[in-house]
Amino acid sequence: MKILKSFAVAFSMYSRIPMPKFDWASEDMKYHLIFFPFVGAVIGFVMYLWHRASFILPMNGIPFAAIGVIIPIIITGGFHVDGYMDTCDALSSWGDRKKRLEILKDSHIGAFSVINLITLGILLFTAIYLMDDKAILTWCFSFVEVRAVSGLCVVRSKKAKSDGILSTSARTAQDNIVVACLAVEFIISNFVAGLYFQWYCTCSLIALMIAVVYYIYVAYTKFGGITGDLAGWFVCKAEVYMAIAVAICSMINNPAIAG
Repeated sequence: MKILKSFAVAFSMYSRIPMPKFDWASEDMKYHLIFFPFVGAVIGFVMYLWHRASFILPMNGIPFAAIGVIIPIIITGGFHVDGYMDTCDALSSWGDRKKRLEILKDSHIGAFSVINLITLGILLFTAIYLMDDKAILTWCFSFVEVRAVSGLCVVRSKKAKSDGILSTSARTAQDNIVVACLAVEFIISNFVAGLYFQWYCTCSLIALMIAVVYYIYVAYTKFGGITGDLAGWFVCKAEVYMAIAVAICSMINNPAIAG
């Protein structure tokens, strides 16, 4: 029962997929991060179905890429995009650490967050448009891998604040069990992707590593640790980094795509 409740908590927090409603207790939060990558699996599966549908429906790459951009947003309800925009506003403020953390709490959005979101969306749209079949299928696995790494960072990384959803998730998590499960989920996803799409998977993994290093650097130097908003910022950027990486692989393997 605890596992089922943790599953429901994870999908209720990180997606808009309907789940049974109940009063959460700290016990229900212990293992919920284990199921965070499962939300990514749903996104990846829907993206795969959309890819298959593109062979049947009369469309070119533009509508496919446009819907591909919004599929993660529809499933998550923009949960991570909200953190991305708040973080972009904080980073663009050029204030001190205290000021940046205050901006993260502000429910209003600024011009820089909108500019950054549009830029990120254009980059993602272009990357999806340039992907060949192998790149798209490789990218489907990225949603699992990004969330597994994000969960590991939540449990193991320094926190900027002692309150908030992220800190609560870290406090209530059973560290060793959650870390082990997230690591296994990441390894399985990466192994399966690498089994079929070796070159693409390698490039995708390198992009994820770059995103993680940059995430930890920004979190520690600009905010004093990670927060829930920064975690959302990381998920958005990592997914786009990995999309760009496999798109570059597509252009190298199929020069006609870039033309």
